Amino acid sequence: MVHIAILGHGVVGSGVADIITTHKTKLFACLGEEVYIKYILDIRDFPESPLEDRFTKNFEDIINDIDIRIVVEVIGGIKPAFEYVKRSLEAGKSVVTSNKELVAGFGAELLKTAKENNANFLFEASVGGGIPIIRPINQCLVANNVDEIAGILNGTTNFILTKMVRDNMNFDDALKLAQNLGYAERNPEADIMGHDACRKICILASLTFGCHIYPEWVHTEGITEITLRDVSYAAAWGGCIKLIGRVKIQNDGSMDIIVSPMFVPSSSQLANIDYEFNGIMVRGDCTGDVVFYGKGAGKLPTASAVVADIVDCCKHFKTRKYLFWSDGSSSNVIDYNDSVFAYYVLLASQENHPIVLENTGEQYPCAAYNIEEIEKTLGKIALIRKPGVPNNELAFTTEQMSWETLNERLELLKQQKLTVLSVIRIGDL
Repeated sequence: MVHIAILGHGVVGSGVADIITTHKTKLFACLGEEVYIKYILDIRDFPESPLEDRFTKNFEDIINDIDIRIVVEVIGGIKPAFEYVKRSLEAGKSVVTSNKELVAGFGAELLKTAKENNANFLFEASVGGGIPIIRPINQCLVANNVDEIAGILNGTTNFILTKMVRDNMNFDDALKLAQNLGYAERNPEADIMGHDACRKICILASLTFGCHIYPEWVHTEGITEITLRDVSYAAAWGGCIKLIGRVKIQNDGSMDIIVSPMFVPSSSQLANIDYEFNGIMVRGDCTGDVVFYGKGAGKLPTASAVVADIVDCCKHFKTRKYLFWSDGSSSNVIDYNDSVFAYYVLLASQENHPIVLENTGEQYPCAAYNIEEIEKTLGKIALIRKPGVPNNELAFTTEQMSWETLNERLELLKQQKLTVLSVIRIGDL
């Protein structure tokens, strides 16, 4: 019998307890012994729970019990999760967690502690919820040189953007609906500002490339500035808008890593991943593009990944699973100003004059300048045409250039009485 302790009895923690108790026969068949929940740590009381007798409010009960071999941390956040996980590993107990904030912030330190104490620190559920991604990258794709990972890593933002695309719902209404349906927290900042996706791409980058990438090193943008006008232009361009976390290795071995909204072409495997679903694309030199798809959050999907890690720990008591990365340096990450993309740009004329298309004399609603004049400043552009364009608007895509170069050129356009309404990166996905 393997004794475990679960730290936290919230959504995920209760899901883990449910799966272990209801799938007891299946787990026994897999392991040849029972997984037994000896403690559940929570500051609240659960008098209606069938496991009521196993609750404790004192972590010392768990850390001092030599029978506990696996600690499952599903509290979330940093305090007190970090202390509890660190002490558990130092005591030689393996730890399983779904805590993306913990792994993104302290993964290198905790993996080092696990190694020093011949314990395992596993976190499959920290990135894709119920989507397997940590194990496939660490094992199934190990023969590949991976040069890029990109994905829709947050179900809340993907749900909001899907409602904007499909139902013409504005951002505020889509967010409110997501909250009402339980997809978004009462305070949705971590999701809509991109912080959740940032933590996840940091974990994937750290695992894949072997050195810790901290969230504070990653330029992160959310979706709060995306408008229905941008959504409409994305459709006219031939794609949609998704919040993408992406890491790409440069020729010199440095990392270009970013979280931001991107135009995604309809031909991309990520374009049709909608609502609360997530999708992660891994580009390997042997496999090409491999996409992992599924629900990235939720009680049972996430709990399923946690239980899978528990089973993995049970199979590796006498030997460590090799899952490790060392500490990193910000010098490994390029400045986002040097990151190269093509861009969607939406301009407006301050004088509401029509623009004249070169060589045709055709009037196009927008700006007070000839297209050729704009291209002298910005470089070659491709217009995005759609019905009902206001007289003072011009949307187009640019050629590839750095963020710094783009902004320098846009500043010159602003001096020509043009207003920049939107700029969104175009993902080569």
